[in-house]
Amino acid sequence: MAEILQYIHKDTFLHRLHPYTKIAFIIIVSLMCLVSTSLVFLTLMVVAMLAFAAYSRLLAESLQQLKMIILMSFIFILITLLTIPDGDILGYLIPPGIPVLGGSIPITLGGLTVGCILTLRFIILIFAFQLFLISTQPRDLVHAMEKVGLPIDYILMFIIALRFIPTLQIEGQRIHEAQLARGYNPGTGFIGKIRSVAPIVIPLVSNALLRSNVLGLTIDMRGYRTGRKTHVRERVLARGDYAVMGVLAVAICSFIALFMAKMI
Repeated sequence: MAEILQYIHKDTFLHRLHPYTKIAFIIIVSLMCLVSTSLVFLTLMVVAMLAFAAYSRLLAESLQQLKMIILMSFIFILITLLTIPDGDILGYLIPPGIPVLGGSIPITLGGLTVGCILTLRFIILIFAFQLFLISTQPRDLVHAMEKVGLPIDYILMFIIALRFIPTLQIEGQRIHEAQLARGYNPGTGFIGKIRSVAPIVIPLVSNALLRSNVLGLTIDMRGYRTGRKTHVRERVLARGDYAVMGVLAVAICSFIALFMAKMI
């Protein structure tokens, strides 16, 4: 099963980078993809993200959520076609030959362009954040956030929420398999998926509440409220971090120059 936001233990170039370097990478990539409106540039960014994931031996893990990305991309394009009827008409979602509703939803060049831009931005952001999360240990992320002065309470809430996502995903899958093993048949198709939600959500929420109670007791037993913290390992910036920082600096300067020249 493809787990989301789950750290993957590997010895790769991306894993060895400092969390600060990865955070700078996410910020710069996010700014560039959100500012740019060029389909060519955004497509090249997607290709670059895939190449970087392949170089870091994390391409297969990055593509685990490909079905979700395709579904969300289709939704983005559909919404823009329905809400932005600008530009030349390329066709119709409902063929003109159909009575009454035929030809009522045009596919315009402007709406399709905006939908593709939003889709590419979504893909870039998903890949960037997923590469960051699957290559960064939670303890390293905690130390990095703590050093920049963030309150430890907010850091704890963020990490717990982040860790609960894959945990709940695995738990939900196990509950679903247990229901099927007991002979529960919700049916097929869209209606069957809706019927299968209730038998999963109720025990899932119950288990999550029980786990949160155990987690609270564990935090107290480890002396969280004393305020004294010790770190097993301290991460420092290495040569690879400085090299990546240099590449990011060149990339952002080049992007600014191209943007000012209105080329992207």
